[in-house]
Amino acid sequence: MRLQRWIAPAAIAITTGLLLKTGVVAAHHSSAPFYDPAQKVEAQGRVTRFLFKNPHSFLYVEATDENGQKAEWQIELGPAASLVRTGWTPDTLKAGTVIKASGQRSRAEGSHGMCCARITREDGSPIIANGRVTEEQQPPR
Repeated sequence: MRLQRWIAPAAIAITTGLLLKTGVVAAHHSSAPFYDPAQKVEAQGRVTRFLFKNPHSFLYVEATDENGQKAEWQIELGPAASLVRTGWTPDTLKAGTVIKASGQRSRAEGSHGMCCARITREDGSPIIANGRVTEEQQPPR
């Protein structure tokens, strides 16, 4: 009789845990629908804003586009929680800092956006001391 009293609550707890885990996995999405991995783009300019937040941080940079016109680039970064683990803080990139970025071009027509960017200082040095500045290739899955 005692065992039967615990079966239903245990089953509910396990089911709830599995549903929560599935929800977290389903919430993560690929950047492929929004950014084209086959189209690399580069921008160099001054940081205008750095939004350090979850689930994605954004870096805004005023740069010159391929037509010679000034444009504000929106660079999508990872979540603030991940950036913190690599040494970034909300003050890492202050307005006015000149950076170089190369990444995947946004698929949105007429936009100036990129993600999966390699970001360095103007002289090519890493943003964070001893940080990596080379793109790492992910192994095929």
